Amino acid sequence: MSNALRFRLEDVPANPYADQLAQGFRRLAFAADLESEYRRYQLDHTFALRRLALLLCVLILLVQGALDLKVIAPPVLWWVLGVRGVVLVLLLACVGLVLQRRHQRLLGPLTLVCVLAIGIGSAVVVVLAQWVFPGYPSEGLLLICLGSYFLAGMRLPEAAGVSLSIVLVYAALELTIGTQNSLVDQLLYLLFGNLIGAAGCYQLEYKSREQFLIRRLLRQLADRDSLTGLHNRRSFRRHLDTLWRQSQREGRPIAMLLGDIDYFKRYNDCYGHQAGDETLQEVALLFQMAARRPLDMAVRLGGEEFALLLYGSSAEDARECAEELCERLRSQAIEHAASPLGMVTISLGGVSVTGDDDPRRSVDELYVLADQALYRAKAAGRNRVVVAGDRAPGETPVALDSRPFGQEA
Repeated sequence: MSNALRFRLEDVPANPYADQLAQGFRRLAFAADLESEYRRYQLDHTFALRRLALLLCVLILLVQGALDLKVIAPPVLWWVLGVRGVVLVLLLACVGLVLQRRHQRLLGPLTLVCVLAIGIGSAVVVVLAQWVFPGYPSEGLLLICLGSYFLAGMRLPEAAGVSLSIVLVYAALELTIGTQNSLVDQLLYLLFGNLIGAAGCYQLEYKSREQFLIRRLLRQLADRDSLTGLHNRRSFRRHLDTLWRQSQREGRPIAMLLGDIDYFKRYNDCYGHQAGDETLQEVALLFQMAARRPLDMAVRLGGEEFALLLYGSSAEDARECAEELCERLRSQAIEHAASPLGMVTISLGGVSVTGDDDPRRSVDELYVLADQALYRAKAAGRNRVVVAGDRAPGETPVALDSRPFGQEA
C-alpha cells in the first residue's frame, strides 16, 4: 500500500476496512469477520470465471481423448479412455449444477474437486500411456497446474494445494507403476512451474484483497457520516425506499424516529465546537445502540439532527425505544449550562406506518409525520417524545408540513 494512501487513512473514521489496510495482509488473511465477507465477495466476483474454467476442463478432456485415440493402442487405450470417462462424468455433473445458478455455495468445492479430478486423471493417463508410447507428452500436467492458479478463480492456498497434490500423485504413480523415464527432470519442471504459478497467484490475490478493502472503504465513506460513523442522509433515503417496498410486500410496519439535540447551538457557543463534536458522537452511539436488528438503521441527517429506522416496529415499540434513548442520554448527565434543563437532552418525534395501509400513501409522508411529531415535541418544551397520533391535553393541532423528505425547511 502506498504511503499516500496510508496518510489518507489517518483521516478516516475507525472501521474494519481502514484498520485492515493499515495493518496489512502479507499472509493473505484478514480478521475473521472480514475474511468471511471477502470470501463471499470473491466467490460472487469469480462465478463467471469458475464456470468458464469448468467448461474449459470439459473441452480439454475431450481434446485429450481424441489425442489418446491416435497415439495409444489397446488394451492400454481402454484403461485410458475409462479414466477419461470417469472424469468427464464428474465434470458434466458439476457443470450441470453450476449452470443452474442454484448451488452457488457449492461452486468453490466443485471447482477444487473438478480441477483435482482432471489433474489426477491426466497423471494416471500419462503414466499408463508412456508404457506403449514413451513420447506421450506430460506437459499437460503443468498446464492444469497453471490453470488452477490463474483460470479457476481459486485462492492461493486452494490452487497450491490442488497443484501440488497433482504433482505428488504423478510422482507416486511413476515410482509404483510407471517407467520413471526422466522422472527427476519432469518433477523439477513441474515444481518450478508451480513456483512461478504461486508467485503470480499471490500477486493477483493480494491485489484482489486490496481492491476489495478499498472499494468497501470508499462505499462506506460515501454512505457514512465522517464525524459519527452513522449512515448519512444519502444512504438513509436509499434504505428507506427499500424498506418501504418491503413493507408493502409483507404488510409489516416501519417506524421512524427523528431526533434533535436541544439547544445545541447554545452548547457550541458555550463549550466550543470540539466539545460539540464529542457530544454528537456520544448521541450517535446511543442511536447506534438502538439500531439492534439487521434492517434497523441509525442516521445523522446533519448538524444536531438524527434519525432511526425500525423495521417491523409498532407505534408503541417506537415510543419505548425513543423513551429509552432519551433516558440513556439524561443518565449521562452531560453538562449544558446554556440550557434551561442544565444538561444535554434530546427531543424525539416518531411515527409507525405500514406500506400497504393506503396505496396513495408515499414514503415521503413517513418522514413528514415524524417531522411533525418532532416539531410538537420541541414546541411542548423539548426533552420529550411525541409519536404521531398523540394529543396532549389542550394541544392545538398543527398543520401538516408538505415538504418532501430531504428538502430543508
